Amino acid sequence: MIPIIALDFPSKTEVETFLSPFQGQSLFVKVGMELFYKEGPSIVHYLQEQGHQIFLDLKLHDIPNTVERAMENLGQLGIQMTTLHAAGGTKMMAAAKRGLEKGAKKAGVRPPLLVAITELTSTSQEQMNEEEQVPGRLQDHVLHYASLVENVGLDGVVCSGWEAESIHAHCPKLCTVCPGIRFQPTNDDQVRVLTPTEAKEKGIEYIVVGRPITQAKDPQQAYQNILEA
Repeated sequence: MIPIIALDFPSKTEVETFLSPFQGQSLFVKVGMELFYKEGPSIVHYLQEQGHQIFLDLKLHDIPNTVERAMENLGQLGIQMTTLHAAGGTKMMAAAKRGLEKGAKKAGVRPPLLVAITELTSTSQEQMNEEEQVPGRLQDHVLHYASLVENVGLDGVVCSGWEAESIHAHCPKLCTVCPGIRFQPTNDDQVRVLTPTEAKEKGIEYIVVGRPITQAKDPQQAYQNILEA
């Protein structure tokens, strides 16, 4: 199981402050929309210069042609992982994979893992049924998306830890990337959460941890606690 630190900060200045105690360590870090929209590709280059691996989490979701061309640009950045929404459908996912591979080939780098968002960890059963008007159980809906992702040939899915075991059983080719990792229950916007120990027991390949590390009094110790767990 590999922990990924979510750098959910508004700008590079806060990232530099947070990473300063980790000087000399090679981390796997997530750059999301907030940070990327502020700093652009330069934040990716900065983190690579510091020796870190990058999960660029932009959750693309658009018509296939637009996503393919966007992924071609992302494929040239030398990142290790990126995302799109499975809700965009199989044509969009296939186009994304083509674009990513084309961009990586153009830049002479290895294509990053391409993983698809199933349902956000902030989504509850009630929200899916009542607001999204999707009937049935949330877990069944996630498994349906996972099957589409596997059939298209993507590398994995982003899901909550609650669905990881079922995905491994039904879609053995996929890796699972799970946010919503907490040391204890919280009142924040994550609904479907697990502890690091529970995540390991479920065979999850990657866990994404943000606030439990970035907002800790001692982020280095919090990160170490994740590794030990």
